[in-house]
Amino acid sequence: MAASPPPPLGPRVSVGQHSTAGRKDRNDDSYGVLVPEPPLLAVKGIAMAIADGMSSSEAAKEASENAVKSFLEDYYATAASWTVKKSVGVVLKAVNSWLYGQGQRRGSDRGMVTTFSGLVLKAGTAHIFHAGDSRICRLRDGRLEPLTRDHRVQVSKGHEHLSRAFGIDQNIEVDYRAEALEAGDVLLFTTDGVHDHVAAADQIAALATAASLDEAALAIVTRAHANGSTDNLTCQIVRIDDPGRVDEAGHLRNLTALPFPPELAPGKIFDGFTITRELHTSKRTQVYLARDNTSGALVVLKTPSVNFEDNPAYIEAFSREEWLGRLVASPHVLVVLSATRPRRHLYYVTEYFDGQTLRQWMRDHPAPDLETVRGIIAQIARGVRAFHRKEIIHRDLKPENVMINSAGLVKIIDFGSSRAAGFDEMAGADVEATFAGTLDYTAPEHHRGERATNRADIYALGCIAYELLTGKLPYGRGFTSARDEQRLTYITARTLREDVPGWMDAALAQAVHKSPAQRTEALSALVENLRQPNPALIHDRPRPLLERNPVGFWRALAIAMLLINVLLVFKLVR
Repeated sequence: MAASPPPPLGPRVSVGQHSTAGRKDRNDDSYGVLVPEPPLLAVKGIAMAIADGMSSSEAAKEASENAVKSFLEDYYATAASWTVKKSVGVVLKAVNSWLYGQGQRRGSDRGMVTTFSGLVLKAGTAHIFHAGDSRICRLRDGRLEPLTRDHRVQVSKGHEHLSRAFGIDQNIEVDYRAEALEAGDVLLFTTDGVHDHVAAADQIAALATAASLDEAALAIVTRAHANGSTDNLTCQIVRIDDPGRVDEAGHLRNLTALPFPPELAPGKIFDGFTITRELHTSKRTQVYLARDNTSGALVVLKTPSVNFEDNPAYIEAFSREEWLGRLVASPHVLVVLSATRPRRHLYYVTEYFDGQTLRQWMRDHPAPDLETVRGIIAQIARGVRAFHRKEIIHRDLKPENVMINSAGLVKIIDFGSSRAAGFDEMAGADVEATFAGTLDYTAPEHHRGERATNRADIYALGCIAYELLTGKLPYGRGFTSARDEQRLTYITARTLREDVPGWMDAALAQAVHKSPAQRTEALSALVENLRQPNPALIHDRPRPLLERNPVGFWRALAIAMLLINVLLVFKLVR
C-alpha cells in the first residue's frame, strides 16, 4: 500500500577499514558497520562496532565475531519505540549471557571472551557502548579525543590484563556515553594492537594525507606493524557526512503530502470502503464504521478534522498515532490494521470493536461491585503494560478512551497523546510541550513541564479505579497549577462508599499520590493492591469519625452548634 509519507532519510557516513593478523597466526578481531534502508535508517540510525577476541582462547575469533554480528543485526530487531540505550542494553546482555554460557560448557581453554566497542549514530547523537580495551576516538578540529576508556588492570611492571570484557562473567557492566556529532567528525575504531603502537599525531597525519579512508586505515595498521606490534591489527574509520538530525521542514512537507479525506457520509464509497455510519465526531477527528469492499469485514476509519488541515503539528500527531498503534499488540488495545491497497488520503483503519465507552458504562452502572471494578482495572492495566513494554507512555487514559463490550472485554481505543521514547530521541524532543491530555486524569507533574513516566499512567488508572467505585475524582477535580497541588488533598474513598475496605482505599491513595516518587511504581502492584491488603500500606491508627461515619459527624457537629447557640441566647436573655 502506498502509503503514509516517508520519514526523514537519517544520517550518512563514509567508511574505511583494514584488518590483518599481523605477526600472529590468526586474526581474532572483528568489526563492521551496518547502514539500514529507510525507514530504519531514520528510526534506528547506523550501527558500528569493533571487537578483539582474547587470544588465549581457541574460540576468540568466534567470540568477537558473534559480539559484532549480534550487535549489528539484533539491534535492528528491537522495538522501534525503544531508546537506543534500552535496545542495545537488551542485545548486549543477551550477547554476554551466550558467550559466558558457551565458555562454561566448552571449558577454560575454549572460553569465549572478547572486548567490545559499539556506537549507534541516530539523530545527530553517538550512543557509545564499551567494555574492554578496544577503542573509539573522535577526530575534530585536528584533535583526536578518546570516547572510551580502557578497562585494564596493571598487575606488575609491564604486565596488564583486562578488567572487563564480554564472556568473563554472567553479568557485564557496559560503559554508556552519548556525544553530539557534527558533519566532518571522524571516528576511529581500533584494537589495542594498533592504538598501543601508533601515536595520535601519526593517526591524524595518516587521515590528512591518505587519498581515501581505506588507505588511511591501511596506513595506520602498517605503522603499528612497523612499530613492533605483535598483536592483531584492525582500524575502522567512519566519517560523518551528515549526523542525521531530523530535517523538520522536509519532514513536515512529507506529512502534508496526502490530502485530508473529503466529507464522508453513509453509503459513500471511499478508498475501497463503504461508509456505514458515523460513530463519533469531535473537533479533532471523525470516526466511521465502514465495510471493506474487498474482504467484506466491518472496520473503523479514523480521519483528521479539516479544522487542522494547515496545522503540521496536528498532522504529525495524527500520523504518529497510527504508527504507535501498530507497535502495540495486546488483547486490550484496539488493533490498527495494515493497509492492503494504495491510500490516497490521510486516515487509518482499525478493527471494529462492538461495545460502549467506559464512560457510558459507568453511567449505566453507577455502583459496580468491587470485583467488577478490579476486573476492569486489571484489563486496562494489561493494555497499558503493552505500551510500557515498548517504552511508550499513553498520557491520556480516561473512561472516554476505553471501551467495554457485553462480554466484559476491555480495550484501550485511543493513543493520540502517546509518546514513545525512541520517537522523542529521533525528534530531539526535550519537554512535554505538546501534551494535550485530559485535565481530570492528568498527573500533577505534567503541569510542571516534567517528562512523563510510567507513573503518570498509573496515576490516571488510579483515578479511573477511584471514579468507578465512587463516581467522583480522588481530589475532587484535576490539577491546573502548583497552588492546586498545595491546596487539594486526597478525598478518602470510604467517605463516599462505605463498602470500600480501608486497605483498598490505601491502595487508591498511593496510586494517585501527588508525588511520582511515592506513587505505586508498577501496574502489577496496583492490580494486586486492589485485590488483597498490602501490609506496607496499612497503618494501625484509629479512624476519625469523619472517615468512619461522615453523616454522623456532620449530624453531631450540627447538634453541637445548635446547643452553643441556645446557650448564647440564654445568657443574653438573662
